[in-house]
Amino acid sequence: MEASRNELLPGTLDLLILSTLHAGPAHGYTIMEAIWSQSGELFRVEEGALYPALHRLEVKGLLSADWGLSEANRRAKFYILTKAGQSRLAAEKANWDRISTGMRRILRASGA
Repeated sequence: MEASRNELLPGTLDLLILSTLHAGPAHGYTIMEAIWSQSGELFRVEEGALYPALHRLEVKGLLSADWGLSEANRRAKFYILTKAGQSRLAAEKANWDRISTGMRRILRASGA
């Protein structure tokens, strides 16, 4: 039997980023660390996945970004959730709630 892996489902990285930025502006490293800690150290997002996703969300108008100084006094790009991003976050959360409710019902019915 193959060991269970903690892989994100397709499309969930965007939701995790939007949800993390709902708390306020953050730069990439802070976003990675927030996802890691808030998931109970279940989801590790690598830079190679995070930064293209941030760029994609920025191009779609769901995030905006400005340069600033990090806590370590280093230049960093801070991402901010736009109004469109807030709307997308609400819609995606509602969709995720529907999907997870359906999965729980099926798993309970099957006795798994």
